[in-house]
Amino acid sequence: MKSLLKIISFIALAVTLVPSFLVFKGIITPELSKTLMFIGTIVWFVSASFWMNASDENEEAEN
Repeated sequence: MKSLLKIISFIALAVTLVPSFLVFKGIITPELSKTLMFIGTIVWFVSASFWMNASDENEEAEN
């Protein structure tokens, strides 16, 4: 499950970064870029929050 969340979060991070290059090349419109970047940011924050702090929780459980 953790590896699936990592994959989703990295795909969302790519969805956040790639549209800016596509707008620069003239492939997509700035409005579509803003929408894609917003969706990618939300998905990244939701998915990354589940696996990024997992090691901190494991350390606290051991003590």
